[in-house]
Amino acid sequence: MELRHPPQLRQEPEASEQVDAYLDCLPLSSEQRDVVALRIDAHGEADPMQAMHHALAEAGDAAHPAYASVPTRLKLAQVRSMPTGEMPPYGHTALRFAPPLNRKSMVPRPWGILNPVLRWVEAATHRLEKSPQEIAGVDAEEPSPPLEPWRRHGSRRRLTLCVLMLLQTTLACHFMRAVLPYHGEKPLEMALLALFAILTCWVSSGFWTALAGFLVLLRGSDPYLISRKTTQLQDSIAARSRTAIVMPICNEDVTRVFAGLRATYESVARSNNLQHFDFFILSDTNQADTYVAELHAWQELRKTLGDSERIFYRHRRRRIKRKSGNIDDFCRRWGANYEYMIVLDADSVMSGDCLSTLVRLMDAHPDAGIIQTAPKAAGRDTLYARMQQFAMRVYGPLFTAGLHFWQLGESHYWGHNAIIRMQPFMDHCALAPLPGDGVLVGEIMSHDFVEAALMRRAGWAVWIAYDLDGSYEETPPNLLDELSRDRRWCQGNLMNFRLFLARGIHVVHRVVFATGVMAYLSAPIWLLFLALSTALLATHTVFDPQYFAEPGQLFPSWPEWHPDKALALFSATATLLFLPKILSVYLIGSNDARGFGGGLRLTLSMLLEFVCSMLLAPVRMLFHTHFVLSAFIGWTTGWKSPPRADNETTWLEALHRHGLGTVLGILWSIVVYQLSPTYFWWWLPITGSLALSVPISVISSHATLGSYLRKLGLFVIPEEIAPPPELIATTQYVQAASALPGFVDAVVNPSCNALLCTHGKAHPYMPRNSQRKRSDFVNHALKNGPAALTAQDKLNLLDDPLLLSQLHLEVWRSKDAHPDWCLNETSKQSPQQRQIRYETS
Repeated sequence: MELRHPPQLRQEPEASEQVDAYLDCLPLSSEQRDVVALRIDAHGEADPMQAMHHALAEAGDAAHPAYASVPTRLKLAQVRSMPTGEMPPYGHTALRFAPPLNRKSMVPRPWGILNPVLRWVEAATHRLEKSPQEIAGVDAEEPSPPLEPWRRHGSRRRLTLCVLMLLQTTLACHFMRAVLPYHGEKPLEMALLALFAILTCWVSSGFWTALAGFLVLLRGSDPYLISRKTTQLQDSIAARSRTAIVMPICNEDVTRVFAGLRATYESVARSNNLQHFDFFILSDTNQADTYVAELHAWQELRKTLGDSERIFYRHRRRRIKRKSGNIDDFCRRWGANYEYMIVLDADSVMSGDCLSTLVRLMDAHPDAGIIQTAPKAAGRDTLYARMQQFAMRVYGPLFTAGLHFWQLGESHYWGHNAIIRMQPFMDHCALAPLPGDGVLVGEIMSHDFVEAALMRRAGWAVWIAYDLDGSYEETPPNLLDELSRDRRWCQGNLMNFRLFLARGIHVVHRVVFATGVMAYLSAPIWLLFLALSTALLATHTVFDPQYFAEPGQLFPSWPEWHPDKALALFSATATLLFLPKILSVYLIGSNDARGFGGGLRLTLSMLLEFVCSMLLAPVRMLFHTHFVLSAFIGWTTGWKSPPRADNETTWLEALHRHGLGTVLGILWSIVVYQLSPTYFWWWLPITGSLALSVPISVISSHATLGSYLRKLGLFVIPEEIAPPPELIATTQYVQAASALPGFVDAVVNPSCNALLCTHGKAHPYMPRNSQRKRSDFVNHALKNGPAALTAQDKLNLLDDPLLLSQLHLEVWRSKDAHPDWCLNETSKQSPQQRQIRYETS
């Protein structure tokens, strides 16, 4: 690469001042600085900056002096380096960003024909083309594993659940039919009855799940509970049970990510089981500033903890298949080194005791493929987040215990805060894209449900350890952020439903796919039910009733109105929704409610949460309906990482996102009032919530209001009354964190530049045409500044250490450097003023 070397630049005062400024950025002692000055003079070069890098370098390289000085700059920054066997050119010692590769295959199996009828036809046709000998040899199936007791009991429990749901739905539809004026004999009423049956069955499933969980928790035991309370676990972890704790991240809040990881690491260290765990940060980040901050935070974490052998960093340059692809990449590279893998989210924090117990549980249950914990939400201060934390903490145990009761070893996997047996996961859980054309095809977005189904299809159990403490996560800070997440989940669940009839999927996981899609499909069904109800009201208000609808009808059809039955049906439906909340509060109150602010505040918080959830339900209904329609239409959905801070919604943003719902709520209210002032009050909770969606969204996002209610003892959870040490440490590390470097610092700051140069892969031998293009790129970046570079340009620069070190040298010595590189006419400023100096000790 051709470089400009202005003659006699060394004699110019400005050049020598630049050298002094550069050396000020390095933690050199006075003796070390004198040695460097002597070396600079000994080189006798016309370019002081180039001479300085040669003086710093352990091995000279005239073509790339700044790259040659990387090892010395790393050592001065106290970066601990270790040989890896993959040595960069010129004798540099690379950092151990990851262990040595131990590649194993992880191949996705095509889904084949998803339509069972076509699959049967193809199989029958194929069978006719075979000889009897081929059929006996090729089609012989592997023997099924013996049925364990929990599987037989699980089938009986689920049969009971189906009977209860059908009976309850039938009874509710009978009352609904009696409420309708023509008892469901008109087409409009038939459609209403059908929609009502679907919605009632959906609500009934949640009710019986919560009730089963209540009975289990009230009794205090479950014969099939996979936890330390019912299993004799070993006191220590087996030596073979090496476990990788992996945290996939993508453009996340770097400070929060590494604060939580540090708190988790230190908790594992306190449990005296650190020797069994390795930690991996698996980055899919494609933002240059975040990428630089991640590397810096990773190095600072290793330096702070004094551990360069257990904390690794992997930045993926080819981002395929999102999070599942990131996990698969880890499994192919290093999965063979480990018996188990524990997956964390970017906001996850887990205690060392919880992690150690998960490993011992896997050792004690050799047929378990996945054990999922029930994470507790904590750490947010906005009103909306505090309500969600309270709801998950109070009502969540009922539903997770109920899920475990019905599902047993065929449970959910939520994609994080869970332990996975590595070998069967690599053998069976690689995800092939969904076949076909049009919408809902391609890469699977919601991978967790599918991976659990594939694990179970291979004969391995999937459990929920719902009573295991020490597993934490965070909730979205406001309604709009939650809805943005829901849009991704909606499309992912709709895609997963295409696997409902896939070959070999267990019936429980088929139901999991169905419930996943019903969580969002229930919204348009509910909206359609309300629209038809409004149409039915208009029909009976605007038009005269038809007593003789059929030709030759002898007796009239009298419309009948039964307000008492309507009120009874409404009360029964409200009971299905509200009773689980009451039962949850009863369980807490019967034990110890002090962690929730006391019995009175707990009850008041429950009532406020019920009112708020009732106001938010129509807003979610409208958005979820939009998400479902968008998915079927084919509108693309981005996968942006959720915010990890207490973000508040602005009035302008709320008006933009809720404006249509507000107009709909107002118009709907006017229409219903014009039709029947009496019915207006029945519809007001729905139409009024839509009309007030803007202030509801804004006010609920305020952290000050959430903090004020916390002072009053409302929406309090035990993790706030007596915070666990892991959450305390996470908060402290976030608050104490200093500013992180960005892309400009990777170019300008000597220590940060050296770290990035070590992470990239050098390509010193390139065609002359490529070298000329690279030289032109350096000149372009130098003169036009970072703003002239595209996002991909920045990533390419950070991944090329020779190019990055060359720009680093030019920015420091060239008069043509753009002011945005922090090197303008005020080059005599201190490094602190130019914001390019960071703590290096």
